[in-house]
Amino acid sequence: MAANPSSPRLLFDSRAVALAASTGGPAALEQVFADFAAVWHGTAGRAKQAPPFFITQHIFAPFAALLGQRLSALSGFDCEVAAAGVRVRGDCIYIAPEDAHLAVLRREKDDADIFIRLMQTPPVHFCRPAADPMLQSLAGVYGANLLAVILTGMGKDGLTGCQHVAAAGGHVWVQDASSSVVWGMPGAVAASGLDCRVMPLCTIGAALAVWAAGGTAGAA
Repeated sequence: MAANPSSPRLLFDSRAVALAASTGGPAALEQVFADFAAVWHGTAGRAKQAPPFFITQHIFAPFAALLGQRLSALSGFDCEVAAAGVRVRGDCIYIAPEDAHLAVLRREKDDADIFIRLMQTPPVHFCRPAADPMLQSLAGVYGANLLAVILTGMGKDGLTGCQHVAAAGGHVWVQDASSSVVWGMPGAVAASGLDCRVMPLCTIGAALAVWAAGGTAGAA
């Protein structure tokens, strides 16, 4: 859905959520956003603006746009295939486009406005888009206000990015093995020794809504 240019600016300390997935990811993302919406629109998010969501899913066009339509319908938020130069806003989901890494930038150090950046740098883990560049970029802008969620998928894309998130003071959650189609990406983070919270898929969306409303990220 198209962005509303009159929507409120994000506060400088606004929270943000990053999600990364590969094999089994579309179904997992659908459940996360459906569960988030049930809590957010019910109690947690009343009179609040939801944080922006940034998604890297190893998927090819036109499926990114189709996934966005599905997530928008389930969540009640606008969902866009990310475009360079767009100002980031709350109540919106940004999906990495085909063949570009999703990133963000703040043009001035103390500027509240954050903008989408697309990078044509080489593939990471044979993937473009990849989670690692997205997470590293988001960690540099949002710092301790970022929550990274690594969902089902093959390989270890997201591990290096999560290390950047943790180093910046942010939070890391990973989907557990029993609810993952493939416990590659989340398993790599869990096995790395990084401080992270391992969670079944059925709990992630509701927990995200609580965190987005001002709650804590929870213990590992």
